[in-house]
Parts: sequence; C-alpha cells; structure tokens
Amino acid sequence: MGDRNNVTEFILLGLFNSQEVKKVSFIFFSLCYLVILMGNLFILTTIRFSQLNEQPMYFFLSYLSFMDVCFTSTIAPKMIVDLLTQKTTISYNNCMAQMFYAHFFGATEIFILVAMAFDRYVAICKPLHYTVIMSRQVCRLIVLASCIGAFLHSIMQVLIVVQLPFCGPNKIDHYFCDVFPLLKLACADTFLLVIVLIGTTGMLSILTFISLLISYIIILTNLRTHASEGRRKALSTCGSHITVVIMFFVPLIFTSVPTGNSVNEDKVFALFYTIIAPMFNPFIYSLRNTDMKNAMRKIWLQKLVSKGK
Repeated sequence: MGDRNNVTEFILLGLFNSQEVKKVSFIFFSLCYLVILMGNLFILTTIRFSQLNEQPMYFFLSYLSFMDVCFTSTIAPKMIVDLLTQKTTISYNNCMAQMFYAHFFGATEIFILVAMAFDRYVAICKPLHYTVIMSRQVCRLIVLASCIGAFLHSIMQVLIVVQLPFCGPNKIDHYFCDVFPLLKLACADTFLLVIVLIGTTGMLSILTFISLLISYIIILTNLRTHASEGRRKALSTCGSHITVVIMFFVPLIFTSVPTGNSVNEDKVFALFYTIIAPMFNPFIYSLRNTDMKNAMRKIWLQKLVSKGK
C-alpha cells in the first residue's frame, strides 16, 4: 500500500463555492457566533451569581450553556476564517483534535439534556423525593459521568480514524473534521466501520431522542393532576426543553445515519446543531422562563444601579 499515511493536511471544502455568498456568510456566521458567546455567557453568569444556581435544573443549564460555547468554539472560528481565506487547510493533528473536541462537547451536551429531562421527571412525578434524589452531590456526579461518557465516545471516534491509512485524496467535503467525511478519504475499505458507527452513534442518538420524548410524554401526562399555576410553570419549562431537544437531535440523527450522496444535506443539517441550536438556546431558556427573567432583572439591574452610583 506504499506509505500508509502520507497526508499531513486536509483541505476543507466548506459550505459554499461562490465568493459573494462566502462574504455574506462571513458576516452572518460572525454575528451568529457573537450571539452564541454573549447569549450563553449571559445565561451562565446570571445562574452562577443568583439563587438559581442552587436549583438542579439551572445547575445543569449553566453547564449546557458552557458546553454550547465550547462546542461551537471548536468549529465556528475556523469555519468563519475559511470563508475569507483562499487556503482552507487544516493539519492532520488539528483535524483529529477538532474531531475529538467536537464529539466530546457535543456528547456532553446530549448527556446534560438527558439529565435535565430526568430532573423535570423527578420534580413533577416524584416531588416528595426531589430534594433527596436531585441533591447537589448527585448533580455533580451526573455532570462528571456525562464528561466521562463523552470522553469515551470521542476517543473511540478518533481511534477509529487514526488507524486508517490516508494516502491520496485530502479534500474533506465539509466545513469541519468529522468521522464520516474522513472515512470517505481513507485508502481502505471502510464499509464495516460505517455500519459500526451507524449502529453505535446513530442508534445512540435515535434511542436517546426517543427516550427523551417518552420522558416528556410521561411528564406532560402527570401534569394533568397539578394545580393550574404549577401546571403552567412546568409546561413553560418543559416546552423550552422539548424545543431545544428537537432542534439539536433531529439534524444530529440525519447526519449520524448518512445515506449515499447526502454530503450537502449533511452540511446543512450539521449547521443546525453546531450553530443554530446553540444560538437559540439562550433565548429559548430565558424568554420563556419567569425565574430566569427575574434573576436577570435582579442581577443586571443591580449592576447598572451600582455603576450609576
């Protein structure tokens, strides 16, 4: 097979070919990234400096916001810069690192979304045991387990790609390094690997999504027995969660179960969970949530008043 791995860098073909479209996209995605950073950091600081941090749901939400910032930051800056430069290359090592971190932060987000659904289930279906089940120690352990699970998932993805020979084509038809686009470039038969990845990552995404939907159906069914005020508040919170889950999971499922020539579709779907969902998460969780709005008013108004004085 000659030199098993003579590819030292990859060329990212990105989203568009037209220079005009690239210039417009540069402005659009730069603004999106700015909104993601500001929105999620705003939520993170609001929770950390208010009483909300003592509640498990907001404890998880602060980690979700942090993961959103980290996840998007592994992909968006490089993609934005590539829209204006002619040389859209990425070294082999940086490509592997980007793939690892994208999967690590993305998978941690998925596990935290599951934890948030579990939190709502306990709060609504087992209210008398809530403080015992969702103690601060349990919440910390859930976040730690999420990070460990995500690490194992991402290291598996990288180990699969690292042992493949890359000896010829080095053009990745995507805007970041991901497993399936890389498998297409390998100088080896990757059919079995694709099946294994669909069977693990694809099925994990689908099963997680289904289990989340089932948990919310159970929660919503149980809400019928609650008083109207409590029901309205719980519906608002669950509505936010369901919106975020759908925005994140549906595109993810489409890209983790690829079909023959679905590259362009995959790139568009990937935009939803790498840029669009992290951008809307802060709005969904803050605008529909009375507790968040009150905490924001209290903290940021206090800061403005103290500055004025």
